[in-house]
Amino acid sequence: MLLYINACVRTESRTRVIADALVSKYSEPVTEVVLEKIDFPRVDDAFIRRRDDLKAEGDYSDPIFDLARQFAEADRIVIAAPFWDLSFPASLKQYFEMINVGGVTFTYTDEGAIRGLCRAKELIYVTTAGGDFCPEEYGFGYVKALARNFYGIQDVRLVKATGLDIVGADADRIVEDTVAGL
Repeated sequence: MLLYINACVRTESRTRVIADALVSKYSEPVTEVVLEKIDFPRVDDAFIRRRDDLKAEGDYSDPIFDLARQFAEADRIVIAAPFWDLSFPASLKQYFEMINVGGVTFTYTDEGAIRGLCRAKELIYVTTAGGDFCPEEYGFGYVKALARNFYGIQDVRLVKATGLDIVGADADRIVEDTVAGL
């Protein structure tokens, strides 16, 4: 199953155009998670206590773990997230808070090392930026670090289109060229 995590909020999202084209290249079934449609719970003391109690009981069947289980069971993952405020939309951070679950997406060895529990062998991060400033260590770097160090997904790739809103830029051509290079 290909898990498509869609953090695009604009109806005319160029990030989504590129990600949709990428996803269409794969033959496996696709499950799309549209983050703007999720009413994420507030991660506060009560939430953390409840989650910790369930984890202590070994009860990962509770709906609080649905997103984490879905992520862990995916064979391939595509994340579509525009470059916003030196990172990505806040809903993607909320999503990571929901899927970072010891015992589901990662575990600790007896020596205290992190071992990923996710099935996916590949994660592709798709992003766009209006300007040319879109350093990889920002939004993509965070996702890449989580994927490799927590989830055990070593093949992490970036697809990006930048300079879309620069005066004189042909944004449509930039998006088309990016799609052609997939």
